[in-house]
Amino acid sequence: MNMKAIHILASFLIVIQVQAQQQTGRVVYEYTRQLQIRAAIMRDGMEQAPPPLPHAHTIKLEVLFGNNQMLRRRLEENTVNDFPGNENGIQIRGFGMGDDDVTWLHFSEGRKVDQREFATKQYLVTDSIGKMNWKLTGETKTILGYNCQQAVTIKPGKRKMINMDNGIMTKKEIADTSNIIVWFTPAIPVSAGPDYEGQLPGLILQVDINGNTTYKAIEVSQKADLAAIKEPRKGKKVTAQEFNQERDKVMEEMQRNGGGRRVMHIGN
Repeated sequence: MNMKAIHILASFLIVIQVQAQQQTGRVVYEYTRQLQIRAAIMRDGMEQAPPPLPHAHTIKLEVLFGNNQMLRRRLEENTVNDFPGNENGIQIRGFGMGDDDVTWLHFSEGRKVDQREFATKQYLVTDSIGKMNWKLTGETKTILGYNCQQAVTIKPGKRKMINMDNGIMTKKEIADTSNIIVWFTPAIPVSAGPDYEGQLPGLILQVDINGNTTYKAIEVSQKADLAAIKEPRKGKKVTAQEFNQERDKVMEEMQRNGGGRRVMHIGN
């Protein structure tokens, strides 16, 4: 066999291998978050010391992908307020994902829609798929039998912090830079994942954000309910900026009208 024939055969085998790679599937992730107190408890307008809290909270998420689309939703109810010593019913808000929240993406169209529930209202937050500057470190490891590559990035940002002092509410912005480490597998060439979707050439199986928020794949399947991967339609259509403005407004009203409720806010 001459060299030209060998090159043609090698190219053909590469094409067959790529075509055979997984394009549809389901991944279950454990999402763990450290609970970070951002404000003291308020009761009857008076500031009180916070009670002992669990150090972290974990829920399960599922990601379905296929037909150039992706859907993310949670598998378990939010139990962030159920912890020992919470007999007085302290409410912890701000864990970042409601029980019925859904994220849908269409990769080729570059569209993203978040169905979010906040303060008993439903929203459809529309946006484009974000892009960040990722750096491949060259490090590799195996996750659930898949060879993964490491990518890192830094996301500068700010977040709003609300405080109550002698019944006077103050609000300020503080720096909130995120150091992000991601492990993705080119063996599944779909840019899906529990976060940072549409940005890397492979399925994301693990994420670490500042060492206090992690996503870890615990199950990967080649089967997915493709009928469930559809754009959400329930809620008021808003942009990401409009949703953040409405959320901040409601949070301020909650702080002003806390009354006899005990409320503790944790980091985003």
